[in-house]
Amino acid sequence: MDHLTRLLLDARDGDSRSLERFVAETQGDVWKLCRYLGDARDADDLAQEVYERAVRSLHRYRADGPARGWLLTIARRVCVDHTRRAQRRRRRDAAVLDNTIAGGGVGTLTSSDASDRVALDDVLDGLSDDRRDAFVLTQVLGMHYDEAADVLDCPVGTIRSRVARARLELVEIMTDDTTDDAVTTGTDGPRRAT
Repeated sequence: MDHLTRLLLDARDGDSRSLERFVAETQGDVWKLCRYLGDARDADDLAQEVYERAVRSLHRYRADGPARGWLLTIARRVCVDHTRRAQRRRRRDAAVLDNTIAGGGVGTLTSSDASDRVALDDVLDGLSDDRRDAFVLTQVLGMHYDEAADVLDCPVGTIRSRVARARLELVEIMTDDTTDDAVTTGTDGPRRAT
């Protein structure tokens, strides 16, 4: 039994110091997962929600698998829920804007969420959800493929395939970006892309 699983079992049995140590030792991975699968600006709140859900369901933890995988599964679900809420909010806001425009009112447009993200977020956003999830778990968080398979509830081979395809897509996305930059900047200085 690994160290984190032992801490979580002790926490489940009422040892508050074990719970504190478990949170301290896992919060970095949880935050990173929330940042890349959820929203960079809301990563702190999402991580807090992960631990709230984990504490509420701690009594059901039976150590069928590693505690880290159990916690990251909860984190993934929190991020999925957050994304769904954000999509519903965007659809509702778009409907309000459409009604405002159709009614002749004046709407105020704000900058998009994507403009506030860093370059890695933009690149990862270009991946499908399945590939991004597998890539972040294995390449950003450093999970083993079998652990990621447990978190995503799919075979290890599927994780390997998703990560390989994500790598190819990322290379293609990044190559396209540098090619676009080279096209718009010639030897005579910058010029307008047509």
